[in-house]
Amino acid sequence: MAAGSRLDSAPLSERLPGTWKLVSRIDVVTADGQRSIDPALGEDPIALLFYDRSGHFSAQFMKRDRTTPAADAPAGGPNNSRARGGYDAYFGSYRVDDVTGCVTQRLLGCLSNENVGQELTRAMTVAGDTLTIQLQTTSSRGEPITRTLTWQRVG
Repeated sequence: MAAGSRLDSAPLSERLPGTWKLVSRIDVVTADGQRSIDPALGEDPIALLFYDRSGHFSAQFMKRDRTTPAADAPAGGPNNSRARGGYDAYFGSYRVDDVTGCVTQRLLGCLSNENVGQELTRAMTVAGDTLTIQLQTTSSRGEPITRTLTWQRVG
């Protein structure tokens, strides 16, 4: 849907459903913008994210270059799941808080069994066909990071 349409003024709960392709995933470690690269998924992973109108979602992330083995990530940081072998996937239910712009996802199934049942809460905005997700977590080395994921609507 084009920017400036009726949907742009609709609440997040109405703008979020759809299929989204990852454009960028940036982890910032410091206030001056120093970046951290996730060794499990790399600097430029491939990903798809699906939200339906009945409250279900699914997410899949893959390291773009899997020609060399990727080590399993350590246990997922706060508000995050764990990748294995350069891949991460999970699905479940979600709810939107239109007042705060936050989406809470309850993980019903995951690649890493320790993430089953986990709740992940992320700040989200949709502007036109762009979804931006921000969350606070930690890097694989335990450093606090701000992760920003930018997605493009593909369906």
